[in-house]
Amino acid sequence: MFTGEEKALLEQQLDPGVTVTWGEAVPETAVILVGGRPTREQLSGPAVRALIIPWAGLPGETRALLADFPHVAVHNLHHNAAPVAETAVTLLLAAAKLTIPYDQALRQGDWRPRYSPRKAVLLAGKTALILGYGAIGQRVARACLALGMTVLATRRNMEDRGTAVPLYPPAALPDLLPQAHALLICLPFTEETDGLIGARELALLPPGAVLVNIGRGKIVDEKALYEGLRDGRLHAAGLDVWYNYPVDVDGRGHTLPAAYPFHELDNVVMSPHRGGQTLDSDRLRMSHLANLLNHAARGEVMPNRVELAQGY
Repeated sequence: MFTGEEKALLEQQLDPGVTVTWGEAVPETAVILVGGRPTREQLSGPAVRALIIPWAGLPGETRALLADFPHVAVHNLHHNAAPVAETAVTLLLAAAKLTIPYDQALRQGDWRPRYSPRKAVLLAGKTALILGYGAIGQRVARACLALGMTVLATRRNMEDRGTAVPLYPPAALPDLLPQAHALLICLPFTEETDGLIGARELALLPPGAVLVNIGRGKIVDEKALYEGLRDGRLHAAGLDVWYNYPVDVDGRGHTLPAAYPFHELDNVVMSPHRGGQTLDSDRLRMSHLANLLNHAARGEVMPNRVELAQGY
């Protein structure tokens, strides 16, 4: 799972006395497992009390297995918060400004889009609604504020975190959507968020709104999103998460990401779920992993605890 370079990066940042073993076999003295899809045998280690999933999210099969190990605490890594937030802002700007079709036309020497009545969207002075005010959503909010936007956000846990951004519970969504000139989805995929944004919700958005999804594809109804973009009700969308993924290495070269032809629309910015991948990703992941392990070694509470009941 980890390269030799990643292992070296991790070990350089660990406190003295923290011992890491690599491989499928779990030593009897192992206290913390690192892996996204551990086996029952690995979780059954006599000393195992915590599992670190080395990304943000909780695979369904892992969640189901952990039901048999209630004594094992589960933690995520949020090393991808900055890269994914930057991708969200990139998609927002590219979609709002129609960057892709303008670029493609000019590559062919076609200047006609410059004189077209179809215009880019001004974001300054508009309202951004961020669904999911976690590590990623908070970074996206700061960027939107810097663009001169008003920012609203939803969050399941409504405890005060000292933010200047007004927070609302998910139940307030019908009242918030009509205010949202830009809808940015930064939610995890759970039973509650599956199909959260459908035709009814999209119809509540102001005409010409921009939608960005860096959460999971199925949070937004596929058909409703396609039709909203095709019919021009939505100005544009920036999508880094999809509905259909390659099932094997062969399929990586010829798998369309949806059942509907989003690729035929010029008001969609398409990204192949690479929002968290940067030249710094390995360094960031190992740094965040070392931080969790060092917390545990010092007897401190490890951050980023996953609530299994909620799925994130």
